[in-house]
Amino acid sequence: MYKNNKLKNNLLGYAFLSPALILLLIFLVIPVCMVFYYAFTNYYLLTPDAKQFVGLNNFIKLAQDPIFLKSILNTSKFVVWIIPVQLGLALGMALIINKPRKGNMFFKVAFFAPVVMSLVVISILWLYLLNPNNGLLNALLNRIGIASQPFLKSPKQAMYAIILVSAWQGAGYQMLLFLGGLQNIPHDVYEAAELDGFSKFQQFRYITLPLLKPTALFVLLTTLISAFKLLVQPMVMTQGGPMNSTMTMVYYIYQKGFTDRLVGYSSSIALVFTTVIGLITLVQRRVLKEDD
Repeated sequence: MYKNNKLKNNLLGYAFLSPALILLLIFLVIPVCMVFYYAFTNYYLLTPDAKQFVGLNNFIKLAQDPIFLKSILNTSKFVVWIIPVQLGLALGMALIINKPRKGNMFFKVAFFAPVVMSLVVISILWLYLLNPNNGLLNALLNRIGIASQPFLKSPKQAMYAIILVSAWQGAGYQMLLFLGGLQNIPHDVYEAAELDGFSKFQQFRYITLPLLKPTALFVLLTTLISAFKLLVQPMVMTQGGPMNSTMTMVYYIYQKGFTDRLVGYSSSIALVFTTVIGLITLVQRRVLKEDD
């Protein structure tokens, strides 16, 4: 009787899980398996019946593809810059609104508003702001005696402009996470520190930062993974240019798979990209465990 009840409970649990498992199977497991298969073929989207197994040929081409190698450098550059800029901005905003003061609600809405806006809309908005001819940002620079800048038209400035836009758009979400961590720090600790003569900077260094570490590690991990998936901003704002200076790995996957219709080749890029993300995540988790 006990076994029958246990079996019924297990079946009921699996029944509740089945919708999520089916969606997971359709949209994750099957596509991943298809990518593994297509990565070793010359699958062309318009002639699916003509695909053949080509072994490691796609990966050999990748090693010799200058645009792919450039996309790796561009993606790495974006990640290296966006992590300190966005997290620093998010922490600064969280510190501003953590203190009870008049106007906090306005700042909360203003800081978080870009997060709920569409990335496409934000990218188009910044296209106008960064216009080298009549953009608002250049008009402000001209007012203070600085010559107009090419921004998105310059191979040297385009990626930094996208970093600026991405940090401005995404920092509000990390701000909320940091704010939650700050509000979980007991106020008694700060009062004790003040009695011991700690300055505001010393309180931030020896109390806020250490107690905020669990939140900061979570924010770092999520931001790192999302940074590698940069796609919308370069697609809308620069189309990977100028001179492939903003071509990222995900955008290159999209170009090869949907524009050039080289599904086999794009699958090999996706496989490399997934492997890189997996390795970085494993290394980061190992480092964070050692720190704990």
